[in-house]
Amino acid sequence: MTQSLDRLCVDTIRFLAVDAVERAKSGHPGMPMGAAPMAFALWDRVLKHNPGDPSWFDRDRFVLSAGHGSMLLYGLLHLYGYDLPLDQLVRFRQFDSRTPGHPEYGHTPGVEATTGPLGQGFGMGVGMAMAEAHLAARFNIAGEAPVVDHYTYAIVSDGDLMEGIANEAASLAGTLKLGKLVYLYDDNRITIDGSTALSFTESVDARFEALGWHVQFVEDGNDVDAIERAIRTARDEKERPSLIRVRTHIGYGSPKQDSEKSHGEPLGADAVRASKEKLGWPQEPLFHIPNEVAAHCREAGVRGAKLESEWSERVRTYGKKHRDIAAAFDAARFEKFPKGWERELPVFPKDKPVATRAASGKTINAIAGKIAGLIGGSADLAGSNNTRIESSKTFAHGSYEQRNIHFGVREHAMGAAVNGMALHGGVVPFAGTFLIFSDYMRPSLRLSALMRVPSTFVFTHDSIGLGEDGPTHQPVEQLVSLRAIPGFTVFRPADGNETAIAWATALTLKGPRAFVLTRQALPILDVDPEMQRKGVGRGAYTVAESSKKKPELVLVATGSEVHLALEARTVLEARGVATRVVSMPSWELFFAQTPRYRTSLLPRSARKLAIEAGATLGWRDVVGDKGAVIGLDRFGASAPGPVAMDKLGFNVENVVTTALGILGRQAKSSRMRDANSV
Repeated sequence: MTQSLDRLCVDTIRFLAVDAVERAKSGHPGMPMGAAPMAFALWDRVLKHNPGDPSWFDRDRFVLSAGHGSMLLYGLLHLYGYDLPLDQLVRFRQFDSRTPGHPEYGHTPGVEATTGPLGQGFGMGVGMAMAEAHLAARFNIAGEAPVVDHYTYAIVSDGDLMEGIANEAASLAGTLKLGKLVYLYDDNRITIDGSTALSFTESVDARFEALGWHVQFVEDGNDVDAIERAIRTARDEKERPSLIRVRTHIGYGSPKQDSEKSHGEPLGADAVRASKEKLGWPQEPLFHIPNEVAAHCREAGVRGAKLESEWSERVRTYGKKHRDIAAAFDAARFEKFPKGWERELPVFPKDKPVATRAASGKTINAIAGKIAGLIGGSADLAGSNNTRIESSKTFAHGSYEQRNIHFGVREHAMGAAVNGMALHGGVVPFAGTFLIFSDYMRPSLRLSALMRVPSTFVFTHDSIGLGEDGPTHQPVEQLVSLRAIPGFTVFRPADGNETAIAWATALTLKGPRAFVLTRQALPILDVDPEMQRKGVGRGAYTVAESSKKKPELVLVATGSEVHLALEARTVLEARGVATRVVSMPSWELFFAQTPRYRTSLLPRSARKLAIEAGATLGWRDVVGDKGAVIGLDRFGASAPGPVAMDKLGFNVENVVTTALGILGRQAKSSRMRDANSV
């Protein structure tokens, strides 16, 4: 291929971005203009992909972590034959187009991850490489052609590398020696505020070398051949992830080159005209694609189809020679669980209280034998989170087939990596930490919901009940903040059996899910197992019925407070109050039920009192204007768990007093003046 065709392809990518941003009157033209040569070198000469089948399992993964440069990716997808017509580029950043301002997984064919918050794509790429390493170790047969053999690539920016999550993820990747992870660093030295010299003066090369990465530098960001050589050198490095720093020029060829003025706003008509003139590009038509460029790029579809066909033949041969392992490989890549796996769920006897974190751990180990793709760990809290799979060892270089991941004290990276593993497919990933530290994972949690990926999060030490560590570690607002994420399902189970059922329910859901679990042991509920199974699946159910056909009062609680509600019910019934207790382990599942089911549990004729050791926001939708909430709209206190709960109003006396108050029978006790009833 001639150099002139290279240049023509690169400039096509550049000016598709320029024209789209100009038409939208919004966007980031500078990054695609500078990074087009490195993207072209990767996509045209190295990347293993099939535009006709974006979900081909053994494709290389490409993540545009610098998501603000989304038109770079959209231009590539269109040119190389993905299902992204030119009219969608023309509709860049418009309502309901396939070309939103930042790439969105599941919305645009060929987009591997939703990126935008800087550093997230970096972290998700690490997770993808972890999944590839694990599956390759499990399913490839020594001495035979591999069935799992692909790389993870990303283009990352100065902003990505400034974010703390990137350093966490890079440290993890270096520790794990993920040799099939290759990142191209768009070193254009410009951020929104101006030169990176204002705030980012470290030696990136030295930093990444210290983190265990293989580092290269390409001085000329327009030298496609040099970039290709660097990528191929990186591919030859087997035991270190690779960073290729490419010196580029933001807004290349425009009057605003090397200026922040080309970063986050259209170039403007005059600058566009001057840019096209300088680079020898026709002023009209807009969105111009030379015929020879279109013909050349579409050859990728032919190559990709051939590569996938060859891979499919390898898989067929593999299946004939290794039937058992091939069946497991099929189950993994098609994400199928074996029949009857739910029968492995533990059942907890009524005579032995158990912390829901411990029940979760037993459930993980019970189902791990059936769901071979279950893999995960915690942020240096495996013993506290009960996330260890006892039948497995540590996931590490040389033992990638193992299933216990030590993420280290890196919640930011852990959340992104688990999302990356879920995006990759073939594994069922989970991550654990204390609920209070879910705040460190917030961007990843939100993106998991935006992408609707089946990431699983285990959050333990769920309330002031954790005790002496005090308010810095006692979550208050975290639970309701998780519930506020659209499409995110939260479970706060009340006992061991609810926990096991919650796991079984969660693993059937399409989107992300979280378990919010106790440190302290809880009694096992005395309820019908089948009713409990159905009830947890519906988000709420009756655990104790009132003495009369129609309850006068309904106590609604989650987690550990369900048991407090049951104790209070005994006292209230003795005082003649017909009281029902409802456990509501999942708001999201409950509110997804029919109005008939919801009112069957919470009849309009009854007063409602909600009890939860967390912020009260949102509970008014459950209890109504005539109900009440016993919650926590203040920070906790350092004290033994039972003492903290009692002093802050989570005791039978306060529940009874508050219940009688909303029924108009008795004023609240003065002893509870510090309780958080609302």
